[in-house]
Amino acid sequence: MEQGPLSRRILEEFESLSPQMKAAARFIVDHPDDVALLTMREQARRAKVLPATMTRLAQRLGYDGFEAVRELYVSAIRAGDLGFAGRAGRQIAEQRSRGDIGLAEDHLAAVATVLAELRQPAMLEALGAAAETLAVAPRLFCLGLRASFPLAWTANYLLGLIDDRAVLLDDAGALLADRTRAARDGDAALVFGFDPYTRATVETARRLADVGADVIAVTDSPVSPLARLSLHVCCVGGVDSPAFFRSMTPAFAVAEILAALIAGKRGDAALAALGHTEAHLAASQVHWVDRES
Repeated sequence: MEQGPLSRRILEEFESLSPQMKAAARFIVDHPDDVALLTMREQARRAKVLPATMTRLAQRLGYDGFEAVRELYVSAIRAGDLGFAGRAGRQIAEQRSRGDIGLAEDHLAAVATVLAELRQPAMLEALGAAAETLAVAPRLFCLGLRASFPLAWTANYLLGLIDDRAVLLDDAGALLADRTRAARDGDAALVFGFDPYTRATVETARRLADVGADVIAVTDSPVSPLARLSLHVCCVGGVDSPAFFRSMTPAFAVAEILAALIAGKRGDAALAALGHTEAHLAASQVHWVDRES
């Protein structure tokens, strides 16, 4: 995810801001290019705040008004400090007019852009730190609800191949709270959640953090409610494509990378567990095998 010139300052003051200022601040952190390219009123509309809130936030950050903040971001673009990689997806109307093939091409291009951003040094360091914590936890909870549930399921499935520490947290039978009662200090939770955040995901992550579990968030902003609860944060930028839904492809890549890194860190124990898993699946005839008649 690209960082703007005020991102660090905003993150330092985020918790002390009012709810409306937090919404404005989040927009600036998550959309640095738009700060330079859009009018203040349009930015306020997208952040769902009043224009005056943008002005008050600028003053809180030490500027006379929001125009000074905007000029700071314009200068950053001119200096090459902000990326332009995701901007093609902003012309949604034009993309839709290109037809089925054009829309598919644009979606794939947007996904590829975000996947490439996962290779940035800061993200790779975050993945390594997260894997280090997850690899040594006695119990590893995997949590993601609604659209994020497939991510948690995939992470739990992959981790379940290498040991028996993984616990999938879902809300089947309204038993989500029950499934977390065994959590203890030193456990870890791999939590997936994106805007708009599912309330039960945030509340469950908070309960896990309160008992001493290390929360690792795969989320879309360093100021998301999950990020603020977490020991490590893997920020996956939004896929700015013509599709009406948020693509989860980059988040799936993060889940897969974490599972691979954890397996490597657990070494011989993971190899032994994989051998046992394969033998069990073969004995249970889980996979289809074509045999000659």
